[in-house]
Amino acid sequence: MKPIGKIEAPALWAITLGPLVTFSGYTIGAMLWPGYDGMIHTISDLAANDSPVQLFVSVVFLFGALCDVVVSHYSKALAKPGRFAILIAAIATVGLTVFSTPSQTGHSIPHRIFAITSFALLAIWPVLSMRKGPNVPPLLRPRAAVMETLILVITCVWFLSLWADKSSPITGLGERIGVAVEGIVPAVVLWHSYIWQRKNN
Repeated sequence: MKPIGKIEAPALWAITLGPLVTFSGYTIGAMLWPGYDGMIHTISDLAANDSPVQLFVSVVFLFGALCDVVVSHYSKALAKPGRFAILIAAIATVGLTVFSTPSQTGHSIPHRIFAITSFALLAIWPVLSMRKGPNVPPLLRPRAAVMETLILVITCVWFLSLWADKSSPITGLGERIGVAVEGIVPAVVLWHSYIWQRKNN
C-alpha cells in the first residue's frame, strides 16, 4: 500500500488559529463600530470602503487567507485537488479583500465573485480531498468526505439564499454561522487525521 502524506504541525496551527483569530476579529470589529448590526449586515460590510474598521478587518481577512495557504501546503494527507481548492480559496479571499465593497449600500461585482468562489471552494474541499485505503484517516475516506461536504454545502447554500434575499433580517447571522462551520469542519478533520496517523503509522 502506497503511503500517503502526513498532516504536519504548521497545518494544525493554521487550522486552529485561523478560525479563532478571524472570528474574534469580526466580533471585535463589530463591537468597535457603534450601530453596526451583525444580525443583518455581512462581514464584508466591516471591510467596506466606508467602514471605520476597514483596515482592521482587512488584515483579519488576509490573516485567514495566509492560514489557508499554510493548510493547503502542509496537509499532505489530503488529495491534491482538495489542497488546490483550499489554496484557490485563499487567493479568492485576498481578492475579495482587495476588491472591497464600496459602501454599505453599494456592491462590487469582483468582490462578490471572489467571495462566492472562496465560500464555495471551502464547502467542497472534503470531497476533493478524499482518498481510499486502510492507511487513510477515517475522516478523509469517501463516505465521511461526502457527509462533510454535504454539511458544508447545505450551510453555504442556506447563507447564499439569505444573501440573495434583500429583505432577510438574518443575513449577517447566516454568514457567521457559515463561516463558523467552514472553520470547525476542517479543524475537526485535520486534528482527527493527525491523531489517527500518529497512532496508526
